Amino acid sequence: MGLGNPGYEYRLTPHNLGFMAVDRLAEECGVEVTRREAQALTAPTEIERVEVLLAKPQTYMNLSGMAVKRLIEKHEVSVKDLIVLVDDVELPLGSLRIRTHGSAGSHNGLKSIIGALESDDFVRVRMGVGPEHPVEDRASYVLGRFRGNDLETVASVLDQASEAVRVILREGSHKAMNRFNRRVQTPSS
Repeated sequence: MGLGNPGYEYRLTPHNLGFMAVDRLAEECGVEVTRREAQALTAPTEIERVEVLLAKPQTYMNLSGMAVKRLIEKHEVSVKDLIVLVDDVELPLGSLRIRTHGSAGSHNGLKSIIGALESDDFVRVRMGVGPEHPVEDRASYVLGRFRGNDLETVASVLDQASEAVRVILREGSHKAMNRFNRRVQTPSS
């Protein structure tokens, strides 16, 4: 499940990194996430010999839980089998963290999912989109377009997220956490 906002105007924004990650997985699998069901766009496929449903809720970020709950119920999937790909403004751009449960922090999409499912017991692949410098208006920042010089870093984190999902499916969440939850080196480190 990749989180984001539908609509062309949100296409290359930090808040749509979850959509971009699902699209990357779909491209690698040779499918398109275009089937409409349960307030989402979906594509059934197989990754690492596991049947999966790639999905992008079309409810806008703050209501993502509605679509996630409907898809889980429709496909009779356990909450523990859910993997959510999501942006995280608290992490530096280009970093990646995997968690198996926990709070939503300040992310309204995760808050919506936790509220709708009444559980935080699902895997989340958090992709850093944090700005280099503090910003006064985080909402404007995550809904604004990536700068051109950030696109190479964005492509790299999408590659990492795709590989992280593959490791989660192939070897489990804890192996993926050990491999990907590393501190990103910054020029000042």
